[in-house]
Amino acid sequence: MFVSYEYLPLLFAALFFLAICLLLAGMLQYGRQKLQKRRLMEKMHDGYDESGLHTYETVSKTQRTIRQKISDVLSKVGTYFPDGKAEDYSGTRLRFLRAGVHQINAPSAFWGAKLVIAMIFLSVFAALRVSMFKIIDPRITLLLCLFLALWGYLIPDIWLRIRTDMRKRKMVEGMPDALDLLVVCVEAGMGLDAAIIRVADEMRLSNKVVAEEFKILNQELRLGQTREAALRHLAMRTDSEEVRTLVTTLIQTDKFGTSVATALRVCSDTSRDKRFQRAEEIAAKMAVKLTIPLILFIFP
Repeated sequence: MFVSYEYLPLLFAALFFLAICLLLAGMLQYGRQKLQKRRLMEKMHDGYDESGLHTYETVSKTQRTIRQKISDVLSKVGTYFPDGKAEDYSGTRLRFLRAGVHQINAPSAFWGAKLVIAMIFLSVFAALRVSMFKIIDPRITLLLCLFLALWGYLIPDIWLRIRTDMRKRKMVEGMPDALDLLVVCVEAGMGLDAAIIRVADEMRLSNKVVAEEFKILNQELRLGQTREAALRHLAMRTDSEEVRTLVTTLIQTDKFGTSVATALRVCSDTSRDKRFQRAEEIAAKMAVKLTIPLILFIFP
């Protein structure tokens, strides 16, 4: 069967389009593989410093120096705010701990960033107002200045909220696996403190948030805090219901002298059931979420 000459341009165009699509798909797949390999290498080279906090060896010294200088400048600006020097586990300091920010000058740098970003927005708008938008009404200019200053003031809060939610979600996702590892270690004869250290080392590649929190828990125990206080600090930092349940169970087990392995196994089973229920809930919502694209795009 021969193709008519009048359809040859259309055939060539279709083949050319198909070749471009295949080329783009191949480049996308290659980029994904390179990205996965790089992330895996970064995880393999990640480590922990002496304080138990997470450090990234892949970040160059120049980048760390620049970040440190910016943080120092912002912290100097933020020291004039009343909450610039918050104590550990206070209301302001706890927000940064839940977001995974453990630097001492984090509250002052945060307030300095709010002020600096608001001033930058106002400066950029003033430059544009003088050079390009000279005919804007003064009342509208005042409203825009107030809006930009408010938006620049709230950007650090939005960033902190997003970071906290992402960290909390990763903590909830990794807790069932961490509890299973704790059960295995404790039932194998290890003490609870040694099991926490081992789980933190094992979870370093799969879930860095859980590994970091367990490292901080172990560091607080080594610094002389009681197990109850260190566990309560863990619950305050993570702000997760599963972690609070685990902490309450371990504290009661320590007080009443019951079996730690049995309590951990109960917590592990409960955590697994909750994760399975969350997956079922997401699957049940899928039919409802598909209704809108079905009506708008498929039915027509």
